[in-house]
Amino acid sequence: MSNYTLVIGLEVHVELTTKSKMFCGCANDWFGAKPNTHTCPVCLGLPGALPVPNKKAIEGCIKIGMALGCDIPLLSKFDRKNYFYPDLAKGYQISQYDQPFSQHGSITLSSGKKIGITRAHMEEDTGKLMHDTVNGEKVSLIDFNRSGVPLVEIVTEPDFTSAAEVKEYLQKLQQIVRYLGVADADMDKGMMRLEPNISLRKEGQTELPNYKVEVKNINSFSFVEKAIAYEFERQAELLDKGERPTQETRGWDEDKKMTISQRSKEEAADYRYFPEPDIPPFVWTEDYLESLRKEVEEKKKYFPENRIPVYMNNYGMSNASASTIAYSEIRTNIFGTAVSEGTVSPNSLGNFGTYLANIRIEPKEVHNVVDFTKTISQDFTQKQQVTGVSDDELQTILKKVLDANVQSVADYKKGKTNAIMFLVGQAMRELKGKAKADTVKAELEKLLANS
Repeated sequence: MSNYTLVIGLEVHVELTTKSKMFCGCANDWFGAKPNTHTCPVCLGLPGALPVPNKKAIEGCIKIGMALGCDIPLLSKFDRKNYFYPDLAKGYQISQYDQPFSQHGSITLSSGKKIGITRAHMEEDTGKLMHDTVNGEKVSLIDFNRSGVPLVEIVTEPDFTSAAEVKEYLQKLQQIVRYLGVADADMDKGMMRLEPNISLRKEGQTELPNYKVEVKNINSFSFVEKAIAYEFERQAELLDKGERPTQETRGWDEDKKMTISQRSKEEAADYRYFPEPDIPPFVWTEDYLESLRKEVEEKKKYFPENRIPVYMNNYGMSNASASTIAYSEIRTNIFGTAVSEGTVSPNSLGNFGTYLANIRIEPKEVHNVVDFTKTISQDFTQKQQVTGVSDDELQTILKKVLDANVQSVADYKKGKTNAIMFLVGQAMRELKGKAKADTVKAELEKLLANS
């Protein structure tokens, strides 16, 4: 099996958190509601009902595209994607085909590898099938509350070669749509659904395989990893026998820890796409797109990769601590609250960040961020009290830190005063809580002034 390399592309469906559905006025807070209570003639596909596009949803799709570095064409349109399935009342889905709202972007992984984004297009969600037993008979029931919910599909190039790359990409994508404020992306509620297209090629080959297997509607990062691992073994076994894996759609069965064949995989021609006749094309102006772009750029300041250097430069955190906080929404909120509420001394914020990055936090414990922040700030402050270190030992450790961080010392002397916080953080790590951060900072400033 080591003779093969994974080739993976992703399709990710993200439901947007608008007040109403994509093409009608039904409320979009469908999750948990009594079945078929958030419906109307439009989302039930009744004859003569006409769609009216949701402006906020379309803007949400465009903002996602902008955050992914996509091109935003000035001309876009909706299309009809024709197929029959019980949860699709109209017999077609209003989607986009050859003129999506955004295309040709990328996400950069921590390794520096770029994952190409083919497109981020707008469509409507389908109803939800529920399998149950009624009067002793197994039946499939349909809840149309989800039908017509605004859905953005983000499609990548087949650039992934490992499950680890897939997981990192998905985590980044989830954070992006959340920080943009356009989606909750709660996978437990089916609001972000993951669909890897998996195939194998022999090591050293560069051409794409002549087949792909799509695993549909996965709702967990760990399930995606498991599905990829299973498919690697299954497909490799077939290829070793000289057989080409069937191009098909499969589903992940968590109980059986395996993928299950569902149906043969359709090609674009099978859907008989044609322009949606009930919705005119969209023609954007540069001024309109620029107004959306400004909103996105403001939101991007809070993206994890943009907060990490702020934490490091302003508060002297290590890259590891800064990353842990930046990539955790709860820890980010706690640290921000500590800053805004002043629950921690300004000179101790860097050390508080290190403390925050290394303690265990259960989301269910955080009922109120302000109260929780005050509690752990008090714990942190108590642990920062002097526990006993001689002046000679303190000076020895501080000089060791300065000698080991020549660049930070040089930065400080050039006027980059925030560099002192990095040095404080390094010293506190060496001291292991034996001295207050304020004391360490004052002593470092003395040493730097005399050096």
